[in-house]
Amino acid sequence: MANSEPSKSETTPLSRTPLFELAVEQKARLTAFSGWEMPVLYSSISTEHEAVRTSAGMFDISHMGKFALRGKQLRQHLQHLVPSDLTRLSVGAAQYTVLLNTQGGIIDDIIFYYQGEDESGEERGMMIVNAATLRKDKAWILANLEAAPVNFQDLSPEKVLIAVQGPQAVTHLQSLVEEDLTQIKAFGHLEATILGKPAFMARTGYTGEDGFEVMVAPEVGVQLWRNLLSGGVTPCGLGARDTLRLEAAMALYGQDIDDTTTPLEAGLSWLVDLDTKDEFIGRSVLEQQKATGVEKRLVGIEMQSRHIARHGYPIISEGKKVGEVTSGTLAPTLGKAIALAYVPLQLAKIGQQLEVEIRNKTHPAIIVKKPFYRSKNRPSRK
Repeated sequence: MANSEPSKSETTPLSRTPLFELAVEQKARLTAFSGWEMPVLYSSISTEHEAVRTSAGMFDISHMGKFALRGKQLRQHLQHLVPSDLTRLSVGAAQYTVLLNTQGGIIDDIIFYYQGEDESGEERGMMIVNAATLRKDKAWILANLEAAPVNFQDLSPEKVLIAVQGPQAVTHLQSLVEEDLTQIKAFGHLEATILGKPAFMARTGYTGEDGFEVMVAPEVGVQLWRNLLSGGVTPCGLGARDTLRLEAAMALYGQDIDDTTTPLEAGLSWLVDLDTKDEFIGRSVLEQQKATGVEKRLVGIEMQSRHIARHGYPIISEGKKVGEVTSGTLAPTLGKAIALAYVPLQLAKIGQQLEVEIRNKTHPAIIVKKPFYRSKNRPSRK
């Protein structure tokens, strides 16, 4: 979900999260990213990546947008903004989905957490959005909910968000939390008490591993980070976050998906509920694509050598450029060079042989099934 590419612009002052001083204290290497000064690594990408795959790592993701929503029939009002059927969500469940423009393009990928009704009968929910698109998302949501009785609160500046990920993540967190975390299923969430203070905890993440994303007040976040650090949890930066999400074939907004790609093109058809939903923004475009087929599709590619296919590299078939790489890396867990790329639908088949042009030379690649890596430690969603 979260964009992990450094920002190109350094002309304006960079924002810093409430955990910034901890990163400096731990001698993290910092980078400009979406208007923020963020740690790209603390030790090395491979060390941090391995920690998440084998034990536990933690990420400061406080730069991400955090919206609290409340209102009568909240889910029904939000239905117009996304292609997924939010009315099917039970209390304590969440939905990964996308905000769409009128052309069916992806404004952002988000997670909506349904918190149920309060005593007045109003539904409550939490929405997490990408840092780079926070202002755009907020404006779009407010414009399209203008006539709806929905209270919108932007909690982004006043909350810390920490992702604790890996097979031992829950064990490390449980000692600090009053509630039983083992009872929370994948994509479940709860309002909990951590270090004696209120917290919003969701069993979600962007690494392909088990773990939680924890939202707390800044002073609690600092204390939580120090407690986890002293307990042996490895601090991780944007570098490992990117290699982990790519192994799990999780889309990166601004590279793998954007407002010119539809969820059907991006391999996110499972988010689109055309049969159960009424009208929503972009529906007519998706209906047309489903009827006639898409022209391109996002696929997983495995290089047949250790040459790394990077963002923007051309995809070649029979001597002609047919697409380009959106994300690529040498996958630490797999020991192979992997990538995501858009190719014409007729070539988007498992086993299809392709080539990637790297420094004016072509290198063989093959389309493989996504995700590239699937954890055995992730809990069930049922």
